[in-house]
Formats: sequence, C-alpha cells, structure tokens
Amino acid sequence: MCSRCIMDTTDKNISFNGDGVCNHCLEAEIKMPQYYFSKTQAEKNIENLGLKIKKKKRGEYDSIIGLSGGCDSSYVAYLAWEMGLNSLCVHFDNGWNSETAVSNIKKIVDGCGFDLITYVIDWPEFRDLQRAFLKASVIDIEMLTDHAHKAATLKFCKKYKIKYVLAGNSYTTEHGLPHSWSWNKQDAKQIKAIHHKFGEIKLKSYPFLGMLKFLILNHSEIGPTYVPILNKITYKKNEAINKLQKKFHWEYYGGKHFESVFTKFYQAYILPTKFNIDKRKVHLSALIRNNEITRQEALNELKLPLYDENEYRMEREFVLKKLGFTQNEFNNIMQQPPISHESYASQLKYFKLIINIAKRIKGKI
Repeated sequence: MCSRCIMDTTDKNISFNGDGVCNHCLEAEIKMPQYYFSKTQAEKNIENLGLKIKKKKRGEYDSIIGLSGGCDSSYVAYLAWEMGLNSLCVHFDNGWNSETAVSNIKKIVDGCGFDLITYVIDWPEFRDLQRAFLKASVIDIEMLTDHAHKAATLKFCKKYKIKYVLAGNSYTTEHGLPHSWSWNKQDAKQIKAIHHKFGEIKLKSYPFLGMLKFLILNHSEIGPTYVPILNKITYKKNEAINKLQKKFHWEYYGGKHFESVFTKFYQAYILPTKFNIDKRKVHLSALIRNNEITRQEALNELKLPLYDENEYRMEREFVLKKLGFTQNEFNNIMQQPPISHESYASQLKYFKLIINIAKRIKGKI
C-alpha cells in the first residue's frame, strides 16, 4: 500500500518510489496545483465561462447537463444556475434509479428552474445487455450506461442546437483510477460482440455511438464542446455536498455513484467479490490528495463493511429478480474467473489511429 494514500497492488500497474509513494500520488503532486484557484480566480473562471457559453447560444438552451442526482452532476447544475445559464438537464434512466436520486433530481431542477428531459432506455434491451456482460465476466459492466448516456447527450445537443455540454468530471476528486479497472466507454464494437455471444434478444433502440464518430465530434468543431466545469474551480467533494444540502435539501446516498441501485451492488459486491477490487481505495485516495480527509480516516473507512448484511440480502434479491437470474445462475457467474475485455472483439487497436485522424480534421477546420 502507498505510504501517502491507500492505493495498493490490487492495481496491477501501480509503482512506488523509494519512499513508498505510489505513481498516482506522484502524478497528482505535479498536476493538482493547476486545479486549485483562489476564490477570486474561481469566480472569474466561472464568469468568463458563462459569458462564452451565452455568446454561442443558438437555440432555446445554451448548455446541456447530464443529471444523475449524484453530487458531481448536481453541483454542475448549481454552478450553471449561478452563472445565469439556461441549461437543459437530461437524465438517463436505465431502470436502476434509487428513490434518493429521483428526489435529488427534482430538487435540483425545481430549485434552479431548469427544464428536464428524461431519456428512458428500452428496459428489455438494457437488461439483456447487462445479463450478457455479466455472463462475459468482464469488469466494466458500467460501460453500457456510460456509452448510451454519451450517445443520448449528443442526440439532444443536435436536436436543440446546443454547443456546450457541462460535464461533471473532476480531476481533484477522481484522479487515480487504474486503467485495468475499466474499459473504453465508446467501444461500440465490443458491446455488440459481447451481446452477440451472450445476448438473447435483438437490439433495436440501444443508442450506439461509434468510436470514429465520437472522436471526430470530440476533436473538431463539428460537435459540442465538453466543459469539465468542476476543473474551473477548487472543487472539494465535502464542501459541494454541504452546499447542495443547504441550498436544495439535497440528500447524500452513501457512496460514489450509489445513486444507482445497480451501481451500488456492482461496486459494493460484484467488484470486490469477483474481481478483488474495492473502488473506495480510489475515491478515498483522491480525497486524501485533495486534503479533504486524512490517510488514517481513509483507513478507518476501509475497515467498514461495504454492505450492511440485511441491506445486502434485500438488494441482491432485488437485482437478481430484476435481471432475471436465479440464485444458482448468478452464483455460477460469480464463480467464473474474470475475463479480460481484450478477449472479445474491440476497437482498441484502432483507437490511437482514429485520435490522430480526428486531430488532423480539427486542424483543418
């Protein structure tokens, strides 16, 4: 384990210097200062961004926000409201919303006066995809939601002529996720390959977005501009939660991305049980580097069980029933060894080539 944070060798690519400090901490030590701003500079950053976004308004809305009901996206909406933007909030409903998430979304859009569109994905198709990924034994089941969310966002950008997407990415609170713990979210080829092998129904409406189209849109003026607005301020997770609670009576849901019932079960049971991965190590380590908690506080948190036993039994029963697995079927899946995403067809080897092409296109526009 790192002597500064709590990341350890469950990240198979981790490395340590002579003082036992991991590569994630050493990288953050160099990069973190560029994400820290004085109050005056942060206010100026937000003010200038707001003016820039308003200037490029082409339709009814000047920006779009993917709103999950979680802390990061809710705080993005709060900042947009402070800037006086007329943002369109889009919620991606994949069938796994918690009651807390639904309540938080309503509080945010009502408090900010924003319009909300809920994109409801076809549940039988999405369930079949999640079943297929579980059967495939790959680690990044959540890429199904992330991929579809990105595709839906671009669809609404085009429909409403929106130039700016206000994203909830935050370097200070998310830095350090091991590459081996996830997969490229835009790998439509892999989603189709795994579904072809393990799926049971035909996909008719799942919003695929090919990697080539995504990269061209992201690296040229053709598509919308993604703005990680939380990187324009000195973002502190605990401060954001306190402000949201005071301003909107927003409720915390207990863990990063636990606003989704499936994500909670995935992170608190599937990942640690099958893949020996506890994502709290990443999240808590980022908070240590961001000076929000001490290393000892993180170690104490890590000693706590991921699930209350009664809560685990109820949520396991709910998730299995919703996905259509018997106890035996799910147990067999969990007992299968993890399989690398690289074992299935993918667009990985074309990724760098496409990025270079997209950058050249951007240079000519």
